[in-house]
Amino acid sequence: MRRGFRPPLFYRQVKRQVLHLTPPQALILSFVGLSLVGAILLKLPMASNAPTSWMQALFTAVSASTITGLTVVDVGSHFTQFGLWVLLGLIQLGGIGLLTFGVLIIHLTSGRLTLRDRAALQDSLNQSGRLDMQALLRVLFGFIIVMELLGTLLLAIQWVPQLGWSRGLFFSFFHAVSAFNNAGFGLEAHSLATYVGNPLINIVISFLFIAGGIGFAVIADLRAKQRFRDLALHTKLMLMGTLAINLFAMLLLFALEYGNPDTLGSLHGLGTKLWASWFQAVAPRSAGFTTMDTGMLTQASTFFVMTLMFIGAGSGSTGGGIKLTTFIILLVATRAFLRQQHHAVLFGRSIDASLTLRALAITIIALFFVITGTFLLTLTENASFLDLAFEAVSAASTTGLSRGVTPSLSNGGQWVVMVLMLVGRVGPLTLAFTLANARGAG
Repeated sequence: MRRGFRPPLFYRQVKRQVLHLTPPQALILSFVGLSLVGAILLKLPMASNAPTSWMQALFTAVSASTITGLTVVDVGSHFTQFGLWVLLGLIQLGGIGLLTFGVLIIHLTSGRLTLRDRAALQDSLNQSGRLDMQALLRVLFGFIIVMELLGTLLLAIQWVPQLGWSRGLFFSFFHAVSAFNNAGFGLEAHSLATYVGNPLINIVISFLFIAGGIGFAVIADLRAKQRFRDLALHTKLMLMGTLAINLFAMLLLFALEYGNPDTLGSLHGLGTKLWASWFQAVAPRSAGFTTMDTGMLTQASTFFVMTLMFIGAGSGSTGGGIKLTTFIILLVATRAFLRQQHHAVLFGRSIDASLTLRALAITIIALFFVITGTFLLTLTENASFLDLAFEAVSAASTTGLSRGVTPSLSNGGQWVVMVLMLVGRVGPLTLAFTLANARGAG
């Protein structure tokens, strides 16, 4: 660049606007930008085996970047190898994007982040006190690499002999990345229904999305501390809550679907039925994979799965929903109110009133978007109310399960679902910043 050269006025104005973006604005724009770039790449002729419309490309890109998993095309047959690599890139960037956003924004802004924004970042990552962002980032990336490579190697035991080295390894890697990031994208038309009774697939896939959905703050805490009593309250809530809700969901779905000839009733052997119940119980926690036809579940099971999707995974994880810790805090606060106690107490520790208010705000906002999305879908689509409500909850919680509505959505319905997916992905952290700024302004 020659001496004295000054960039054009428009360039300087754009740069100034970018530098002054608030973290929520930067977060939202990053996901929108990622989705648009993904849509352009998926629209290329080399990305698909059949013509892809702009709406199909955009919907798939939004679903991948928000790691939801809802699709309007059969991913495995519609996209070429190049298109599938694009999807993998969107899933990986979308999965780690939100997790590393708080860490990277501090470095990108060269210390210009305010104390309020730093506090909001700590809230979003469930960290308190002095937060070693670089150490957390190292743990995060190390955990991602180890889990995805380990998942690939274990899944290859099943798919390399079945599909050959090249396709088998890619099949294994694709599902490992998709599962760990709680994306729910699969390469077979009926997700993992072929492997409903396969112990290896059930164990590895469920382990990957539980590990991705438990939250990296929990992993960092477990790595730093050896004894259960020394763990952070959030870590204890996630470990105990995840175990309890998964076992309860498995037993309840087993009981509800045991006599259903379209789900468990069609499976042979108690072992296969238990594997199917387990997978269907843990997948709604934001994973999106399934080994049974979700559209064939009874109404009671469907409503219960909607509840599991709404609750979601852990804070600071690849999963969505209002988060398990939010749900537990609301339950404990409700119990304290009914007992006329001044403070909610859990594991011998008082829960700060601000955490209860934040949990309440997150839940109300999530309900607002689910209700609004369901209402709009009833205007644009010709399907049963239960199926449309299920679709709205699945999109807003970035779970990706569907009762067969997604492929037949109208253009208006696709826009509604895309907005819900974006809101569900960026909502919790954006709310954390908003609340932090409101406290600072007050």
